[in-house]
Amino acid sequence: MTTTVHRGRWTLEDRLEAHLRELPVEVPPGTAALTVRLSHEGGVIDLGCGGPAGFRGWSGGARDEYTVSADWATPGYLPGELEPGVWHVWLGLHRVPPDGVPYEVTVTTTTSAPAPPQPPALPPVPERAPRRELPAPAGMRWLAGDLHAHTVHSDGTLTVPELACLAAGRGLDYLAVTDHNTVSHHAELPAAASHAGIVLVPGQEVTTDLGHANAFGDIGWIDFRRPTAEWDVGDGVLSINHPLSGDCAWRRPLPNGAPRPRHAEIWHSSWWDRTWGAPLAWARLWHDGVVPLGGSDFHDPAQHKLIGEPTTWVLAEGDDVVGALAAGRTAVSAGRDAPVLLRVQDELIAIDADGTVLVDPDGRRRAVRGDLVRFPARRDGMHHLESSANEVISLCG
Repeated sequence: MTTTVHRGRWTLEDRLEAHLRELPVEVPPGTAALTVRLSHEGGVIDLGCGGPAGFRGWSGGARDEYTVSADWATPGYLPGELEPGVWHVWLGLHRVPPDGVPYEVTVTTTTSAPAPPQPPALPPVPERAPRRELPAPAGMRWLAGDLHAHTVHSDGTLTVPELACLAAGRGLDYLAVTDHNTVSHHAELPAAASHAGIVLVPGQEVTTDLGHANAFGDIGWIDFRRPTAEWDVGDGVLSINHPLSGDCAWRRPLPNGAPRPRHAEIWHSSWWDRTWGAPLAWARLWHDGVVPLGGSDFHDPAQHKLIGEPTTWVLAEGDDVVGALAAGRTAVSAGRDAPVLLRVQDELIAIDADGTVLVDPDGRRRAVRGDLVRFPARRDGMHHLESSANEVISLCG
């Protein structure tokens, strides 16, 4: 066994100079497990790990200890061989008060791995509500889902199977699992999806001090330390998250001329007063062809948030949620059974929205009279339904 200790005090000046710090640790040949423990007084310090071959995990401020071994790892971290050489403990100086933060990091390497924690029992398979069938072209269907949710692999309280069963019990067809700055949950998605009877979309919330974004698809880990323009999602989809949400609002710079992601979480669960027009104004200034998405940002059943509120609908071929997102075939409603505005080819279809108002991208307004009303789609861009009191009821691209 070897033990390495780093201790000191992070100052406000340290944080301003470099938000992410890397503390080196020598991992000798034959190491079977590495355990890191962080203690600090005050402030908020995030925690992560990198090996000689790259990323090995991130838990942010949710944990102060983790273990990585060949066969298992703390949620948020990747199991696998511990290659010998210099590893790094990553510390994110998220909040540092003016008088600084004293800290101590203890890293232990051992030649035998500790026993893994006992996995929790699988939750019971929920009873599902009947699917809501919406008008769709032949060979396609509208899937109801939530594009923003967290598990124990970051700062959520539910396991992946527990979250999947909760979403299925709410009548959702799919769920994107978007833990912060990690992909450790991806390995659990297929089995949990099969157990719960729901499509689970691999996701990650790329989380930085100046804004968050969801990356959807089986695209590997996105290095949140790099500039935004270098976040390569390949065949996946990158979406700006909660762009007006307090200190998590989107403020990250992009180089002049760099393309802006056209997908954005316009309807986040924090948009509780939907007469507030700032999210719509931001969307129209951000990108002419913005693709509106929604997300509950679910973490914990004890919170006021409900998974699937709002609901993001995607017009998919089979279960290809990411393909539907990439094509921009989306709509957002307050919930799975709430009034919704769809775009189907050259038509806009307002469903269960009698008495609302259809608002075009250019501001033109048309009254909705009836439970299923079709309008010609005169132009591209984000449309929405609003009430007579100017409350947003539904969005569609």
